[in-house]
Amino acid sequence: MAEDAGVRVSTTLVIPARELVWRFSRSGGPGGQHANTSDTRVELRFDIAASPSLEPRQRARLLERLGPQVRVVAADERSQARNRSLAAERLAERLANALRVDPPRRATRPTRASVRRRLDGKRRQGDRKADRGRVDPDG
Repeated sequence: MAEDAGVRVSTTLVIPARELVWRFSRSGGPGGQHANTSDTRVELRFDIAASPSLEPRQRARLLERLGPQVRVVAADERSQARNRSLAAERLAERLANALRVDPPRRATRPTRASVRRRLDGKRRQGDRKADRGRVDPDG
């Protein structure tokens, strides 16, 4: 995922690099003295609401599922370059998942066995509660 070319979300959607905001800071992860002197933590932000590269339907779906901005952070590796590519991959994955349209569920009849299991469970619960009746003081 080249930062210069932007982030490819799907075959039809590429977020141009000019719409991405990169921020770098010191990482608290592995790396010893190297981590204390290098800005290896990467934060990548994308403004969904202001993006001209999104179609209206895509924008509406992303705003509904992710909000007006999406932010990902990568501080897993010692290298800033590797963290950049991780952040770009995470952004692409998050946007792709939010854009995915699940097929509508078709209602089906419950199987005979599942109906039998449900009724057996209800019967057992009713029997259990019936056994909790009052204790006869004489008996």
